[in-house]
Amino acid sequence: MASQRRLGLQNQEQTSWTDDLTVCHLSGIGYGTNRIYQVDGTSTEAHSLEDGWLRFREDECFLYGVFNGYDGSRVSQFVTQRLTAELLLGQLTLSRNDADVRKVLLQAFDVVERSFFESIDDSLAEKANLHSQLPEGIPHSQLPQQYQKLLEKLHKIEQEIAGGTTAIVALILNNKLYIANIGTSRALLCKSTADGQLQVTQVSVDHTTDNEDELFRLSQLGLDVAKIKQCGLIGGQDSSRRIGDYQMKYCYSDVEMLSPAKTKPVIAEPEIHGGQSLDGVTGFLVLMTDGLYKALEAAHGPGQANQEIAAMVATEFALQTRLDVVAQAVVDRVRRIHRDTFVSGGERSKFCERHEDMTLLVRNFHYPLGEMSQTSSSPTQGGRIYPVSVPYTSTQGTLGKTSVTLSLVMPSQNQMMNGNHSNSTGDETTPTLTNSQSPTATLQSTNTHTHSSSSSSGDGQGHLFHRHRLPHTLQPDQDGRVEPYVDFLEFYRLWTVDHSEQTVAGAQ
Repeated sequence: MASQRRLGLQNQEQTSWTDDLTVCHLSGIGYGTNRIYQVDGTSTEAHSLEDGWLRFREDECFLYGVFNGYDGSRVSQFVTQRLTAELLLGQLTLSRNDADVRKVLLQAFDVVERSFFESIDDSLAEKANLHSQLPEGIPHSQLPQQYQKLLEKLHKIEQEIAGGTTAIVALILNNKLYIANIGTSRALLCKSTADGQLQVTQVSVDHTTDNEDELFRLSQLGLDVAKIKQCGLIGGQDSSRRIGDYQMKYCYSDVEMLSPAKTKPVIAEPEIHGGQSLDGVTGFLVLMTDGLYKALEAAHGPGQANQEIAAMVATEFALQTRLDVVAQAVVDRVRRIHRDTFVSGGERSKFCERHEDMTLLVRNFHYPLGEMSQTSSSPTQGGRIYPVSVPYTSTQGTLGKTSVTLSLVMPSQNQMMNGNHSNSTGDETTPTLTNSQSPTATLQSTNTHTHSSSSSSGDGQGHLFHRHRLPHTLQPDQDGRVEPYVDFLEFYRLWTVDHSEQTVAGAQ
């Protein structure tokens, strides 16, 4: 009977009422599955996609979210469905003030988690029944063969009730932005400023063992936070807040490090920011699971992932005409950077042996889309836009105010000169094109948790990109070559296609 009821629930989830909701086309989704790399550069998938996402609008209420599931996708998919029901069935009206909205969000997350645990009641009862049929005091691995089928059933049920998810949710109501965060997924608000820069602000807080507020919360429960911080993980995950995870919510006393806790150490209470007015804002919102920014940090080192991803999104806004393509292009780019770092065998390749699922949601606020998607000419020379893949790296270990200058219009044939490499302040080297009057775009990122700052600015004369930091001296290898730091593959591909078409046309 229990198995029949679970099957019925699965069938209901396949045909959900959310299928009839209006998908918000002011947003785009990109995702990539996890990968484990082999020595030859090939990769395999460790498990099926466990992330979930939502992007709906109901009248003037907009709801977005990404959910980083683990140990299966059941919790992330459940939250995607149920949270939508808790927020878009009339609970939020235009008459709600900030305090009302925050209260509704808190209640919604509470109801969703309680509902999930109610949904696995039958599985928990069946698990208890199976346990009662096994001999006490004997490890499962040492049980006789006659108990093998019982153990297989028990293992299957344990898989059904295992797992959890982090969550980052954005709500727009009365043109105000509210962010609700549980765990390690992030929200970035990227706004164009009056001087043409793009200001990037992380509007969520990572709930990890590096978060001093979280450590204080855990210390109040009677836990040894020094030991927790040293371990870095709680129940196999680096997030101190998550939805689901039955073992951590109801069996935490079985974990030695957590057993002294007075109450649940791992909670599903969101941290809420907002409402922040969006009146007059031009820019975009980024919601991303930690698989995305951690893959980039693995390749380039910690400290600048937010800025790098914002710069990638801004670049794809210029190159693409659809938001789904923008988001997917960024995800694909991060995956490519991660894989290339592993294949390179360089200093950071050891950090790039695998990556988890990654999901990116982009919501547009009047930011120009597709401005450079068509062949265009510069005012004096003529030219074609060719995307150039410049690594987003930095030796800086902390988040601060950082300016990034990009020039994406490439000059016409016979007009491109050799790049002049010169050192600016610090150890930063800028590849430069002359005879190009291409427009520049500047990105400035801020983070309220740091006081450090660094900046680099272009001179408006065609600088390609001011982010890649190189050693003071580029050491050539035995063949007299230096390690490449700019990926021109896509440039050459488009250039070849473009000029092949011209050759065929001339022959006709």
